[in-house]
Amino acid sequence: MGASDSKIVFKRGIFRLSEERNIPADDEYWTSFWELPESSEDVFSLFSPADIRRSRDQALENIETLILALTSRLFVLRHHPSFPDNELAPEREALNCVRVLTRILPYLYEKESLHQWEEQFFWGARKRRTRQGTIANEVLFDESKGDKDDTDGEKEHFEDAKPLAEELLDTMVDMLFFSEFTIPKQQPGRPKVTYAIWQSGVGCNTAVPTTKEFESNRCELLRLILALAGRGLYMSSPTLTQSGVRTLTHLCTNPDKQVVLSVLCSLLNTTLKYHPASWRVPYNSLVIRDTKQLLVTQSLHLLLAMLVYTVPEHVDVSSRKNYYRHFLGRLHRPQDFQFIVDGVSRILTQPLQDKTSYLPGTHTSINLSAEMLMLFWEMIQCNKRFRSFVIDTDRAHDFIVLTLFYAIEYKNDPAKQGIVRMCAFLLQTMSVEKNFGLHLNKKFVGQESLPPGIRINSFDGSYADFLVHSIYTLITTSQGGLTAIYPALLAIINNIAPYIENLGSSGSSQLMHLFVLMSSPSFLLANETNHTLLRPLLESINTIIEHKYKENAQLVVAIIKNKKPIENLRTFTLESGLEEIERRNRRRKDANGNGDADTTSRRTSVDSIESPRSPAVGQAHGLEDVSEDNAFAIGDDDDSDDEPQPTPAASTTSENQSQTSSTPNVDDSVPVQLRGMSEKARGKMPAGVRSFSRQNSTTSLGAYSVAGQSATGNFEPSTYWIESWLPELPLHTFLTVIQQVSSLLPRKAGQDMFSPENIHRIREMDLVGVEAAPIKVHSFEWSPLSLGWYESMLWGVVYASEMQIAKGTSGIWTGTGVKLFRIQETAATGPTLSSPRGAVDAVGSNIVSRLGQINLRGGAGGAGGSGGAGGSAGGNTSQASGN
Repeated sequence: MGASDSKIVFKRGIFRLSEERNIPADDEYWTSFWELPESSEDVFSLFSPADIRRSRDQALENIETLILALTSRLFVLRHHPSFPDNELAPEREALNCVRVLTRILPYLYEKESLHQWEEQFFWGARKRRTRQGTIANEVLFDESKGDKDDTDGEKEHFEDAKPLAEELLDTMVDMLFFSEFTIPKQQPGRPKVTYAIWQSGVGCNTAVPTTKEFESNRCELLRLILALAGRGLYMSSPTLTQSGVRTLTHLCTNPDKQVVLSVLCSLLNTTLKYHPASWRVPYNSLVIRDTKQLLVTQSLHLLLAMLVYTVPEHVDVSSRKNYYRHFLGRLHRPQDFQFIVDGVSRILTQPLQDKTSYLPGTHTSINLSAEMLMLFWEMIQCNKRFRSFVIDTDRAHDFIVLTLFYAIEYKNDPAKQGIVRMCAFLLQTMSVEKNFGLHLNKKFVGQESLPPGIRINSFDGSYADFLVHSIYTLITTSQGGLTAIYPALLAIINNIAPYIENLGSSGSSQLMHLFVLMSSPSFLLANETNHTLLRPLLESINTIIEHKYKENAQLVVAIIKNKKPIENLRTFTLESGLEEIERRNRRRKDANGNGDADTTSRRTSVDSIESPRSPAVGQAHGLEDVSEDNAFAIGDDDDSDDEPQPTPAASTTSENQSQTSSTPNVDDSVPVQLRGMSEKARGKMPAGVRSFSRQNSTTSLGAYSVAGQSATGNFEPSTYWIESWLPELPLHTFLTVIQQVSSLLPRKAGQDMFSPENIHRIREMDLVGVEAAPIKVHSFEWSPLSLGWYESMLWGVVYASEMQIAKGTSGIWTGTGVKLFRIQETAATGPTLSSPRGAVDAVGSNIVSRLGQINLRGGAGGAGGSGGAGGSAGGNTSQASGN
């Protein structure tokens, strides 16, 4: 908008929207909404949340008329033979229609009482005027319904039309491929809408020429589609998975192959062509406002929203297929797979390079790591050929390292717990493949180049060693915050166990130390389900011994070193367990009384993995002799010995406190780890049944909950309860190894158990009485609750990214009543170049504008500071917590 007086005119028009009831549909007033604004910032800054809510609550009929006017004008422009023409069919008018719709839709979605109105208005049957009728009546826009009192002659001017939202979405998709608007001018005689893939890559070898203007227009259109798809933000997680989102259902069930493939490949290629290194601005974190990076971000978000979406069951069976997932699963060309792998790894590798840079900040770029991990996970789930390609070409090694980097990097960040969980499930998904386990035996070369967070000092092992070490680190250093994914982490070890060879002394000791921790009385008696973690760990170690005994002599030695806790577990009783806990408590108390600072300041690793305990064993902290190898007693020396805080149960919804009792616990919202299924059984599954089907599961989600409580909330262990699971623990292989191998290894004082002589003796020995059990695969399965968690996490990432892109009030969903996840308020950071304070404000703003001409305020000029979550000094910032 050029002059300030025209802004005033537009603002007065906005006030009129709420102050005057029933503004006539043919009033010239409506044209101001597409004629006056000149930028998205104008629309978002002048059309404030208070204005929209006031109009919605006081004059809903005007909102209806406004939407009809905007959509009708958009439809007219799309079909205009001269569009885009600055005189006859201006591009600016179409963009303004898109901007205003993007601005107001979230505020209609957030009001629950408007749900029925929304269904009828956007998705109900309607009639519209024919072209002849429009010309005859010279109306501004199409009516949603015909008048029942029309004469027969007038009725001839109306025809059945698609629901308003469907026509709007179809128009948006068409305009993504519109000549001279989002793609280059087409040759004479060709249709204006040409489904040409934007970028080279999958399905296309030649990129369509583009301009910054085309990319900006694509961004505006994608933003409106995301606003429509974001309807799910205003639903609870269970409602979202059960009812779905009409927008995504319409997009994903579109049977037009050409449209789906064009959109899919355009979004995918645009995303994977992203080169962070080529778009860096030294010491400038504001390059996010670059048009190309905006396009990459929004393309990736819409792509993921469609790929992750599961069409609800109540939709017609013939149209329940998600064609975007379907065609992504049909990719098969090696060059396409190579393109995808290169693109995903390029973006995921960038933060690792930033971590190892000597000049922090010089490599600043947008962080799409969470989204890229999702995209990679979707690919290996829905495309078996791609999964095999990644594993068989050893690119799986790169993704193992990348995935573990993000898991360990974010393990203690409450807002990133969802990403950590996804990393565990991604690794579990890959680990079901036999070749994945076999290829892990390759030596890990170049480990010293990794960031310090995942680097292992003096490491000289295989990828299997690295994976075991990283899983051990996640379990023992997360302070109980990752209890929900312990089953997944243990399932990974179980799946690779039959193929592990030459596991090093460190990895072997860590596996046995996990056994010591999980078999301690303080852990087993903490609640009624902790023993379900011990069993899969035992099975994993058994499997390694049974299938690769001679190749894993180091593990055999580690078992011998820990024979005491093994024998203690065999003879475990309730009485002995409680006595051990009490004995440890007395020693701790005595140590406190004697002022033994070193003892009182140290927590064992048991404390790191314990879940909330019952009052009966409230002060239990594990065995005194947790391990003979103190190198693995990982705990924070500064931690107190008080009872650890319970596992955070952050809900994925933003329900009020009074409603939290009806909200499912987040630990119940992660996928179930299934009982092992043998390879033979998997081979007999029907051909049409895929191991990674995203069909709803009826499996109980609480089966492996670590923090299980009784109905009263207080768990009381009993002898009967112990007898229900203790005899079933698979200790036979352990005890056999101890019996037969111990005689070969006479332990002398100061002798190294891992000496070459001992290892040689073990490899020469034949183990008698131990037979290899059938290989079991602990697979990953979706359920309604887990899918709800996943979609909540995705939209949390999209929401947070949008907040970062659109500072201040210009965010699509900023300040709206989101229900899908919790919005966590965090204190604003201090002065920075991007958010200068006080006397340096003008100077800082000038420097930044010269670097990138970036609008910091999200509004129309002025240094008055912006409202909303990205506001001025002393304010708060909002963070989506997608746990």
